[in-house]
Amino acid sequence: MTNPTDALIADLVSANHILADQGVVDGFGHVSVRTEAGEDRFLLSRSMAPALVEAPDIITYDLDGNGLDAQGRAGYLERFIHCEIYRSRPDVIAVVHSHSPSVLPFGVARTRLRPVYHMAGFLSQTSVFEIRDDFGPGTDMLVSNSRMGASLAKVLGCNCVTLMRGHGSVVVGRSLHEAVYRAVYTEINARVQTQAQALEGPIEFLTNEEAAAATQTNSAQLGRCWALWASQAAARRPPSLRTPRQRGVKAIAGAARS
Repeated sequence: MTNPTDALIADLVSANHILADQGVVDGFGHVSVRTEAGEDRFLLSRSMAPALVEAPDIITYDLDGNGLDAQGRAGYLERFIHCEIYRSRPDVIAVVHSHSPSVLPFGVARTRLRPVYHMAGFLSQTSVFEIRDDFGPGTDMLVSNSRMGASLAKVLGCNCVTLMRGHGSVVVGRSLHEAVYRAVYTEINARVQTQAQALEGPIEFLTNEEAAAATQTNSAQLGRCWALWASQAAARRPPSLRTPRQRGVKAIAGAARS
C-alpha cells in the first residue's frame, strides 16, 4: 500500500474543520477522500468530532471497511456509507455524511429539495434513502454494515446528493473540494428554499439547463471558497487546537485587519 501524501491528509483535516465551522457537521458526521494509491483505498478519521480531527487521526480503509493502519483506533460505525459509494461510483473521489439541520426536513416531508439559486445547481436531481424499504422498521437508522451501505449507494445512483429519511444526507464529489462545496451549499440551499416556501406565491426553481450550466461554471471556482473557508476555520479554532500553520494564518489575518 502506498502511503497517502501529507498534502492529501492535510486537506482532509481541513475539510473536517471547514464542515464543522460552516455548521454542516457538529459532534457527528464525517468526510472521506480516496487515496492517491488507487480506487480501493480511502482516508477517513477515527471516530471523533470533526472539529477536533488532526493528521494523526486519519486512517486508511479498504472497501470492506477495514482500517489498514488503525492500530487500535476506533472507526466510525457508518464508514460503510463511504465504502459502498466508492465501490459503486468510480467517479466519486470524496464523500460527506452529515445531519445538517436545514436539510433534514426535506428527508421527512414530501417537498423535494431543488436548486433555488445558481450555487446549488448540482441539486437538480436528488433522492431519498428510506432504510425501512430494505431493512424493516426496527433499525437504529444507522448505515452500519456493507448491505446497508450498498442499499444507500443504489438509491444515490448517479446523483450528487441523497437524503436519508430521519437521519441526514450524503453528498459526493469528484474531488474533496467539490464534495465540501456541495455539502455547504446543500445546507444553504435547503435554508433558502424553506424561507422561500414561507412567502406568498410559487417558487421559481432553476431549470435543468440553468442548473447544468451553473454547475459547470462553479466547478471551476472551487479553490476560491475553499481558501476562504479554510482560513476562517483556522482563525476561529481555539488557540490550544491550532497547528503552527494555523497560528500563522491567524496572525496574517490579524495583521490584515489592522
